[in-house]
Amino acid sequence: FVLVSAVWAGARRSRRPTAPAMATAADPQPLALSSAPAAGRGPMERRFNPYDYNGGTVLAVAGADFAIVAGDTRMSSGFNILSRNQSKLLKLTDTTVLATGGFRGDISTLQKLLRAKLVEYEHKHGEAMKVHAVAQMLANTLYGRRFFPYYTWNILSGLDENGVGCVYSYDPVGNYERVRVNVTGSGESLIQPLLDNQFERQHQQMAAKPPPLSVDLSLDDTKEIVKDAFYSAGERDIYTGDTVELIVISKAGVKIETHELNID
Repeated sequence: FVLVSAVWAGARRSRRPTAPAMATAADPQPLALSSAPAAGRGPMERRFNPYDYNGGTVLAVAGADFAIVAGDTRMSSGFNILSRNQSKLLKLTDTTVLATGGFRGDISTLQKLLRAKLVEYEHKHGEAMKVHAVAQMLANTLYGRRFFPYYTWNILSGLDENGVGCVYSYDPVGNYERVRVNVTGSGESLIQPLLDNQFERQHQQMAAKPPPLSVDLSLDDTKEIVKDAFYSAGERDIYTGDTVELIVISKAGVKIETHELNID
């Protein structure tokens, strides 16, 4: 009887559920919900950058009765050419053209918004917006996004109420001023010294100073200098090239020209 009882008690104990064994260092670890890195691996980091810089150069010059706006058509990202015929110029009105460099996504968004505001103004007032009003509207639009700015550098050009060419230079958050000439983009450091010498006369001690708000060269001479500037920048700057679009704004309207640049 004692022997049978002992065997029965042992059988009951063997049927009881047992606790799982503790995992050893050699056993694979189950997935954890914590953010701590797994054993033997360093910390992992993920970053998101909402901006990209697509290169290119834009330029504008104000003359006595004209304005010239120019920009190349190459769009790049890093060392890759994404497009060879992407324009950086936008005709806003019959006497106003916007040139923009920077991130193509923000450029497209900004252009769509400006078009909508111009159409709304024209429907309300029955006339197109003047260039000085467009300049202020653009500044307000950029300043409204100052906490998450449009990654763009803008140059607005046109003819003022007196028929004189005007150029407005902007930073990404809407600060702007009227200038004779302006260039921005990846080729700025290459072109700016040429503009300072030929248009501003900053390095010509005996040369006559230009008027306060425009250059004193003829339209043809100004066009040749602008084309030479882009030809030179295209040879040195990998983000400037393919084609330069050159727009002439005058009382006769807006005329566009294209000239081939270096394509390699």
